[in-house]
Amino acid sequence: MRIMYLLFPVILLLAQGVAGSSRAPRSRAECSRQKGFCLFPNCPFGFIVSGTCSRFQLCCKKIWG
Repeated sequence: MRIMYLLFPVILLLAQGVAGSSRAPRSRAECSRQKGFCLFPNCPFGFIVSGTCSRFQLCCKKIWG
């Protein structure tokens, strides 16, 4: 029974990651359509990673707006 307390949060975290992965941009065109820009190797301060543009480039979007 003790394992259930540990197993339940892990299952929820896995389900959360799978739920949002389909909407992430996967190309440069999708990134620009979602008002983002491609950058290597990471996003500057005030921006978050919202997907990938290519294998090594990330799609960055503003945190607010």
